[in-house]
Order: sequence, then C-alpha cells, then structure tokens
Amino acid sequence: MNYKHIFAIILFCASNVYAQHGKLQGNVVDNKNTPMTGVSIIIKNSSIGVTTNENGFFEIHNILKGTYTLRASSVGYTTKEITVKIKENKTTNLPKIKLIESNERLNEITINGNKNLFVKKNTSSSLRLNTPIAALPQNIQVVSDELLQDQMVTNILEGAFRNVSGVSNVEHWGHFARINMRGFRLPAFRNGVNIQDSWGPLSEDMFMVDRIEFVKGPSGFMMAAGEPGGFYNVVTKKPTENKVANISFMAGSYNTYRAAVDYGGSLTEDKRLLGRINLMYQYNESHRDFEKTNRWGIAPSLSYKISDKTTFLTEFNYQNVNTPIGAAYIFAPVEDGYGSLDRDFSMIDPKFPNSDIKEVSILNQLTHNFNDSWSLEAKYVAMNYQQEGASPWTYVITNEGDAQRYVSIWDAISSSEYFQLYTNGKFNTGSLTHKVLAGFDFTEKEYWADFSQAINVDFNNPFNIYNPTYGAITTPTFDRSTPLRDRAAYTYGTNIRSFYAQDEIHMLNNKLRVTLAGRHTQLTPKGAETINKFTPRIGLSGDITDNITIYGLYDQSFLAESAVLFSGENPEPVEGIIYEGGLKTKLFNGKLQTALSAYMITKNNIATTDYENEGPNGTFPYSVQLGEVTSKGFEVDIQGQITEELGLVLNYANTNVEITEDTNQALIGTRIAGHAKHISNAWLNYNFSNKSSLNGFGLSLGYQYQIDRSSWTWGADNQTDLPDYFRLDGGIKWSNKTWHVGINVNNILNEYLYSGANYGSYLYWQSEPGINGRLSVSYKF
Repeated sequence: MNYKHIFAIILFCASNVYAQHGKLQGNVVDNKNTPMTGVSIIIKNSSIGVTTNENGFFEIHNILKGTYTLRASSVGYTTKEITVKIKENKTTNLPKIKLIESNERLNEITINGNKNLFVKKNTSSSLRLNTPIAALPQNIQVVSDELLQDQMVTNILEGAFRNVSGVSNVEHWGHFARINMRGFRLPAFRNGVNIQDSWGPLSEDMFMVDRIEFVKGPSGFMMAAGEPGGFYNVVTKKPTENKVANISFMAGSYNTYRAAVDYGGSLTEDKRLLGRINLMYQYNESHRDFEKTNRWGIAPSLSYKISDKTTFLTEFNYQNVNTPIGAAYIFAPVEDGYGSLDRDFSMIDPKFPNSDIKEVSILNQLTHNFNDSWSLEAKYVAMNYQQEGASPWTYVITNEGDAQRYVSIWDAISSSEYFQLYTNGKFNTGSLTHKVLAGFDFTEKEYWADFSQAINVDFNNPFNIYNPTYGAITTPTFDRSTPLRDRAAYTYGTNIRSFYAQDEIHMLNNKLRVTLAGRHTQLTPKGAETINKFTPRIGLSGDITDNITIYGLYDQSFLAESAVLFSGENPEPVEGIIYEGGLKTKLFNGKLQTALSAYMITKNNIATTDYENEGPNGTFPYSVQLGEVTSKGFEVDIQGQITEELGLVLNYANTNVEITEDTNQALIGTRIAGHAKHISNAWLNYNFSNKSSLNGFGLSLGYQYQIDRSSWTWGADNQTDLPDYFRLDGGIKWSNKTWHVGINVNNILNEYLYSGANYGSYLYWQSEPGINGRLSVSYKF
C-alpha cells in the first residue's frame, strides 16, 4: 500500500467523521429582550462550551449528531436548560433563549471559576434602557451588591461611590449623602425616581440594596429637570424564584454591632407568588465621644405573576435612625490650621439632643409584555420623611479658643408622590432596527423645615477647645407646640409633568447605533408660574471592533431658579448642556470592561448679584441671570477580572469647574468648590483557585486618593488649603458554600484624614477614624 492509498483512507475516514457532525447556533436575551453578552453556553456532561458575543449570539461547531442538553447561564439570572437535537451536516437554529433576572445574590462575596461578580453588563429595568451598557452612548457605572459586601460597606456614606470615577462625598452631616460628580451635586434616585430633597433623602443602608447605578451626564431619558453632572440610582432587592436565606453578623471598632437577614423565594408551588424580606439592626459609636447611633430597617416585597405576560410588584421600605446630626464638625481659629486638635476631639456635649429620623416608602409596579418586542410598565411610588432633631454649630471662636456653640432645631417633613408610565418596543424598517422608549413622568413633592429656633449653650461660660469642659450645660429644649407645617421657616415644593420619546436606531448589522430623543417638561415650583421646556438628546455609538466601541453624546437638563429679579419677572430656568465623547473596551473575553470619557458641561442662566439695582438699607437683594459655570474633565473606569482569581476596580478622574461668565469680572476663572482636581480609587480582590491548597481564602486591597481638593470653599487665591487625601484599606476572608468570614481593616496607614472649609474668620474640619476594623460572619441556609 503506497502513500496515495493511505492518504485516501485518511480522507475517507475524516469525511465520514465530519459527515456525522453538525452545528448549533442561537441568540440569548434577557426578560427585556436585550441581547446578553458573555452568557455561558455549555453542552452538559461535556467540555464543549462558548460565550455569547455583544449581540447575544453564539455558535458551536463540530457537534456529533445526537440529542443533548444545552445549558445557558449568567450570574444574576435563572439558568435555563434546553434539549437540542443535532443532525448530520446540518445547522440547528434554536429559538430565542430568554433568561429571567433572578436577583439572587450571595450573602457574602464568593468568586470562583469564571464568575465575574463585579461587572454588570446591563442596567436595571428601572433605568428603562434595553441596550447593554457597553453599547450605550453614555458612561454608566454599576456598583454591585457583591462589591459592596467585599468592601464591607453598610451605608452609602461609607464610600460606595469610591468605585466610580470622579465621585466624592461633600461634608458629613451624618444622615444624608451629599455626593458630587463632575463638580455638581448628584440627585438621589431610588428604583428610577428622583427622591432628592435639600437635606435628604436618608442615606441608604445597604441591607436593602441590590446595586447602585451611577449615570453620568444629564440623562434626558430619565429626568431632564435635574443637575447636569448625572445621578445615582439605588436599586433595591426584589423577590426571586430561587430561595434566598442569609443571616449575617458584624462587629467592629467603636462598639459597632450589626445583624441582617435576607430571606425569600417562591411562596407557591407554581412560583407565581414570590416574596422577600430584608431586616437590619445596627448600633455604633464613633472615634469621637458622645456619638451613639441606632439604626434599623425592614424591607418586605411581593411579586405576583398575574399571567404569563403580566406581573405585579409591591415593595415597602422603612428606615429609622437616631443619631447626633452634625457631630463631626470641629472648629478652630484660622491661625491654628486644619487638624490642630486630636482627631477624636468632640465639639458636642453629652447633653446635646439626638435627631430621630423616619423614612417610609412604598412601590407598586405593573409590568405587561405584549409580545417579545413590546412591553408596558406603570409605577407608583410614595415616600414620607420625618425628622425631629437638632443641629449644633459654632458661629464665633476667638484666638484663645473660646467658642460660642449654638444648637438649632432641625425638624423636617418631606412628602412626595411619583408616577411613571412608559413603553419599550422594537421594530424594523428595512435593514434598520428601532428600539423605542416613550412615556410620561409625574412628580409632586413638598418639603417643610424649621430651623428658626437656636439656643446659645455657651452664653455664660464659653467652651474652650484647648481646655474643654463637658456636661456643664443645660439640655437644649425647643417649642414644638405648633405643628411643623405651620411653623416651618423653610418650605418648597414642585410639580413636574413630562412626556418623552427616544428612538435608538441600530444599523450596519448593529455595528452603529444612533439615539434621537426629546422630552417636554412642565415644571411648576410652589408659588411660581409653570416653566415649559423642551430638551433634546442625541447620541452615537459605534463598534470599531468586537471589543472597542466609541460614542458621542449631546444632552440637556434644566433646574428651576428661585432668584428675585428687579423687573419682577420670573427668572429663566438654569440650563445644563453637555458634550461628551468616549471609548469603551472589553478585554479578557469581556471579563474586564473599560470606559474612557471626556466631557464639557455648561450651566447657563445662573443668577448672580444685581449691583445696578440697590435695595433698602444699602443691600443688593436682586439678581441678574448672566452667570455661567463650565465643568471640563476626563475619566477612566475599569471593572472586572484580570484572571479567574484576580478582580479589579480602578478609576481616575480629572475635573475642573470654574466660573466662565459673571457680572463681576473678577470672578471669571475662579473655581467652584465641591470637587477635587484629581481623584483615583482602586480595589483589588484575589481569590485562591480551586486548585490551590488555600481554596476558599481571599485577599483584598484598595486605596482612595484625592489631590487638589475642596469640600465647601476654596482657600486664599482660589487655591486648595486642604492636604492631599490618601487612604489604604484591605481585608482577608474565607468562605465555602454556606459560611463566610471576613476581616477588613480601614485606614491601614493610620493617617489623620479629614475634609473641611475655611470661612476667613474661622475654619472647620471633619475627621475620619484612624486605623479601624470589622469582622463579618454570615451563614447561608
């Protein structure tokens, strides 16, 4: 037998083997019919498997003919198994595979194999968007529940925002989060509605949080009447078909004790009725004396599947906090400088009253899927916030250290209602695919607060910061005989009605996406005339390669202006305009995601003092709308897995916010406080693999770094007088299928860290604790 015969036999055998093989392909979408990237597709009891691409498509070649079970799985979604039959030399095209979001989360972080728990590739349904984050013409970053647990964050004030570029907390009142991004305050959203108040809402405790979504830019698709820097959206935990049963305990420095329960699952055999309840209690003190905080919360929710196409969700959240508001403020003469007193120094007294805060909300939501392409959702949210308390402040402090401390009443009520009705749809015109979003938003809120009563507790005997005496004062009391709504010294309210429509046009086989949108808003501030405003939105997103996407965005926002004009006319709304461009990449088979963005935001019609029209007694009470502020910067966000063992969150932001127009020419070019020019954060997480003898153990290490920063005012010559901020944190953990034990240490370098402001006649700062730690133990049953 010569080589020709041998070659012929090999060729014959190969052709027969090939003839017995087939091909399998299909698409995977979520419950909103959005293509899902990175879904694991495997043939059970084999080593054959692939992941879906950015269009949700997968393809498996050279499968021996026969019948198999195909398994599609993705973290956070219910796994689906499908029986498939492979024919000889044929391509089997599967019907669209739909994965349902389960919201199942581990009580504590466990990363093994190819699970990538820090990266979320789609937004929550409350953002209304049916396109993967990587394909959107905007920078949206998601902070997962797993990441928050790994960092042992129990409250948004503890730095949940460190995981997103350019975000920082401004001041520390102790009960609500004043978070800035790109130089402007971020409105607080919860489950897709804007719940921001002047001094609220209550800072979210993480016991009820599934994820936090940071949306950068005005985001006209959500609410054009808002700050142009963006917003953060807290998504609460929802019922799930899969059983959730977790209990956790935490103990830490400064007598910190915490317990939490997360329990839920199917309540009926047919899995049509689902339930979940989250409970939490925490007691903690501080590195300063006289700061004791009690906090508890309950968050039950129910979901009922009325039919195969219609689901009703109801959710109740209650939080209660008893805490000394404003206790973090330390005052000193300017000559002494920041940090001139011990970081554990306290300006309050054991006889200062605590504030009691209650926040309750209810969510009712009805979702109907007409078919695979069209859906309708109606949502009603009601919230009520009540605060009875007091706030300390120091108005006078001498060079000798004698302080005049005041305690002011701080009672507040906030009542708000929200209604949303919107539809998502998809249709084709020729080769173009249209993803349509349209709807109606309604907001009505009122706020009453009483700050009018103040008591000088050091009138007869000044408090000296160099030789403090505590307990010598009489406990401040206030007159609350009149209902708060009648005695409120500060009130505001607003009514917002808006209609919007957005068309996201996919072309060139989904390689290019154009977004065209508009919103018409009617905003009626309490006691003022209605403002009508149309805001357009234009976005462009294109795939350069399978792993590189570029985007551009033009968007607008606006705010009501409360200034008084000499003419008596109502002022124009403050307008925000943004131009943004960026680059998004996917590395390591989509496990590591990177976003690079550059932007310019302009706020016009800002009210400034009218120096040409003098008021009574030589005052200047009137304003003119000639001011303009511009924010420019660029940002980098990286999230995901470098290897199966090593996870990474890394970000950097360069921000510059300054006045570009003003009636006072001397102010042009001066910077606006509330940001740092450079902010960088990182969090590394290493979990030993199953092959290691240390399997089950993990290590974490992260930093927060701010340069050229300001919290409330800049120093002399518009320059920072705060030192650079660097904090190093880390942890070690062990876990198996049921237990998790973790120890985290914060401020490992024991740095004296603080924020503050210089008001010329005095300065203040707010210190953070030195090196401190927490121990967490959880059990999944």
